[in-house]
Amino acid sequence: MSPILQETTQQKRILRTLARAVCMVTFLIAAFLASGTASARELRVCADPNNLPFSNAQEEGFENKIIELVAEKLDATVSYTWWPQRRGFIRNTLKAGNCDLVSGIASGVEMLRPTRPYYRSGFAFVTRADGPQVSSLDDPILRKIKIGLPLVGEDGSSTPAGHALAKRGIIDNVRGYLVYGDNRDPNPAGDIVGAVASGEIDVAIVWGPLAGYFAKREEVTLRVTLVKPQIDGPRLPMVFDISMGVRKEDRALRNEIDEALVRLKPKIDEMLDDYSVPRLDGTGRQISAASAVTR
Repeated sequence: MSPILQETTQQKRILRTLARAVCMVTFLIAAFLASGTASARELRVCADPNNLPFSNAQEEGFENKIIELVAEKLDATVSYTWWPQRRGFIRNTLKAGNCDLVSGIASGVEMLRPTRPYYRSGFAFVTRADGPQVSSLDDPILRKIKIGLPLVGEDGSSTPAGHALAKRGIIDNVRGYLVYGDNRDPNPAGDIVGAVASGEIDVAIVWGPLAGYFAKREEVTLRVTLVKPQIDGPRLPMVFDISMGVRKEDRALRNEIDEALVRLKPKIDEMLDDYSVPRLDGTGRQISAASAVTR
């Protein structure tokens, strides 16, 4: 074989070897990336798609933001299953296997395993700054002014505050506002606060986070005052610890979420302040959110 032909043959062998090496490296990189994608952790969450200030499909609620913080701490990505938070929510989401975590639930809910609480709030009076001031369910003025109460659930059930007023015989001057309105309305839960701002009613008694968030967005100055007494008899608490929840058997996930909530507490408190969520400490003392809320 001539030196020229021999050199050409060697060059072809080298090129074939290099080509095989490049293919092998490309295959290994692709396999590594595919393996990394497949093993990436996913935090499956179920939430209401139209329930500000808590959550919505645009992920603008404070529960959405807190979930993002938790997922980052767990090195996970968030995927949502959206379901209206009404009767049957837990049964149709968490217990049906559509998600592994829900947020913003009362710590005593028995259908799931709750995490440690990450805030404590209560029902609140919302009044105009230039209107009647109310701080107690026993205030005599409640018998004389127009009161708005949220009606929850598909059957329009009353809240604990509604039962407390009924126990006192305060019924005729009470008007109900459905919390669950038409889903085409971006903020159905805010109508009752808007009714205070417009003068349609004199006071609304609503869940604190909702009160603080929507009061801040009205054109007039509204006052948000947490309801007293905080416990109106053994079956009528006005304050609640709020947790996240997993299935009862998911103890390991619950423990991970607990640890994340402890580490994230300063950031969570800051987020709740941004959304004007009035909160209480373990002794019942209000620790955040000014009583007069301006836009």
